[in-house]
Amino acid sequence: MENRKHCLITGGSRGIGASTAYRFAQAGYKVTFFYRSDDESAQYTRQKIQELTYDVLAYKVDVRDLDAVSSAVKEAVDTFGPVDVLISNAGISKIELFTKTSPEEWNRIMDTNVGGLFNLVHTVLPSMISRHSGNIITVSSMWGVTGASCEVCYSTSKAAIIGFTKALAQEVGPSNIRVNCVAPGVIDTEMNAVLDDETRNALCEETPLCRLGTPEEVADTIFYLASDTSSFITGQVIGVNGGYIT
Repeated sequence: MENRKHCLITGGSRGIGASTAYRFAQAGYKVTFFYRSDDESAQYTRQKIQELTYDVLAYKVDVRDLDAVSSAVKEAVDTFGPVDVLISNAGISKIELFTKTSPEEWNRIMDTNVGGLFNLVHTVLPSMISRHSGNIITVSSMWGVTGASCEVCYSTSKAAIIGFTKALAQEVGPSNIRVNCVAPGVIDTEMNAVLDDETRNALCEETPLCRLGTPEEVADTIFYLASDTSSFITGQVIGVNGGYIT
């Protein structure tokens, strides 16, 4: 039987995560994705992937919960085998003045965006090290590179992801594990659906390519970083932002 690789993606029910899950399924991967709450979107994504392959698992998991993450990973590994490609995509944001940000809101964003990354990698990495093989891709944001007004907490969490990526790549490179980061710009997803038309148009005008990016374009970049084509790339942050920042 063909030895097909296993890809695990968090935040996989919609947006960038759903497009990434579908992209890996197109390439013949066995796909596991986690999602937090949107059962309807998760079912739609699962059904769409099943049109390509029945080798898809979906788990409703709060990435802030280490026990829940560990349990779901174990079940997925028991079904599909060890995780070859790990994509930490789950994240939340909120636009507000820093002076209006409560400690509870700060902790919620940091625990999800950074704590969730820790829980996921902490669970999966030991198997990669023992097998001397693996690929980890994190999803930051261009705001993690430059910072954004009224998104101090989100920007901080996304900057932490970049630091995590660079440090871990140094640590696990000798174990033949690559760790890279994708930092999307303004992508046409539900997270940005809250933006009004004036703001969206202004963002398009500020982007040299004069448009928003698509989830599929980010998914293609993630897939490139997981492929053998990028076999000598690790510890890097790849911007998918239409030239908004350089």
